[in-house]
Amino acid sequence: MRSPVFLLFVVITFCCWGIYGPLLHIGQAGMGAEGQLSSLRPFICVGIAYFLIAVIFPIFVLTTREEQGHWSFTGFVWSFIAGAVGAIGALGIVLAFKFHGKPVYVMPIVFGCAPVVNTLVTMWMSRTVKNASLLFYVAVATVAIGAAGVLTFKPTPPKPVEQAAVTPVDSKEKTGEKGQISIQESDNDSPTDQADDTEKTDDTEKADGTIGKTTSEQADPAVDDEPTDQDKAATDDPSDSDPQTGEESAGLVNQVTDFFMVFLSLCVTALCWGSYGPVLHKGQAKMGGSRLRPFLCVGIAYFTIAVVGPYFLLDAFPEPGGWSLGGTFWSLLAGGVGAVGALGIIYAFNFGGKPIFVMPLVFGFAPVVNTLTETISKGLLNQLSQWFFLSLLLVILGAVTVLLCAPRGKAGPAKQEPSATTD
Repeated sequence: MRSPVFLLFVVITFCCWGIYGPLLHIGQAGMGAEGQLSSLRPFICVGIAYFLIAVIFPIFVLTTREEQGHWSFTGFVWSFIAGAVGAIGALGIVLAFKFHGKPVYVMPIVFGCAPVVNTLVTMWMSRTVKNASLLFYVAVATVAIGAAGVLTFKPTPPKPVEQAAVTPVDSKEKTGEKGQISIQESDNDSPTDQADDTEKTDDTEKADGTIGKTTSEQADPAVDDEPTDQDKAATDDPSDSDPQTGEESAGLVNQVTDFFMVFLSLCVTALCWGSYGPVLHKGQAKMGGSRLRPFLCVGIAYFTIAVVGPYFLLDAFPEPGGWSLGGTFWSLLAGGVGAVGALGIIYAFNFGGKPIFVMPLVFGFAPVVNTLTETISKGLLNQLSQWFFLSLLLVILGAVTVLLCAPRGKAGPAKQEPSATTD
């Protein structure tokens, strides 16, 4: 039986995941240096936060009170995989920024593709592909397009205009006195100076109308138009003729490499975050609808991937900056809201929500919260455009349609609940 209470936890989740990005970015900047963001240190803090909220807290509650459901090996595996794909998706975002990806297109691609992946994976796992209507697919695409539009058309602070330094000039020099000085200087030129000026010209016109060489060139018979051996060598060697050619080639290779790595990171993130909801729902079902047991498995996966792994990679991949109190605080806070959002997903499933429509709602409204958070914090509310509001309207209309047109499996005979000792 689906209870409308699941919508409350959906709201909690997209609010938490909506502010996750800005908080993590502050933590990355706090641990970076020279304008470069730190990657592994904030990611470790996210894993530590997940360990505290998604491991320590569930263990304490499960040992002090009873909860519905039971432990099962398959439930542990599915829940651990859910936490693993969530952590790998978060790492993909970090790597996309590390390889100079810009939020203006990184987040729209992720939030635009993840709900589509979620819909396809959910229908494949629940075998409801044939039950989905065309209107449902249109609604999911509308949510994705609206979320991408919200992030694309969000206001940005204007760039500071650099004023060129202007050298003060005396007003008198701008007037006729400057002209008089120039005239006097030209009048005071000696005949010798005038002769030198004549020799500086490249060609002179003879009396018969032909063009000849200057006196200095005629006096030097060694001057020849044929290039010397050194000139030929300089022409044949492109590095000598243009010392910037090597640097430009290396820069082009770096740009292509960064583009490929950003594209690969975004594909991994969209696939992982799109699969997170249905895989977690599978693990929860295998544990008899338990809430904290799957959450505990997610925390263990995050601790393994986001703490143990990056800790040993810090020496192999040194980063600018170092540990700082402010950067650690904001990164831990980002991990905390991420963990609370993950718990909200579990409770939304527990109260009858299904991944087929819960995740599109989360991925649709999370970027809206993200954009509004940045807009309010930077005082840019007065710069919201009509395209932004149109994109927000698409998200809302698409979300409502997703809820109304979500495919439902065929009703079958009631199955007996498995015992606590079996899967």
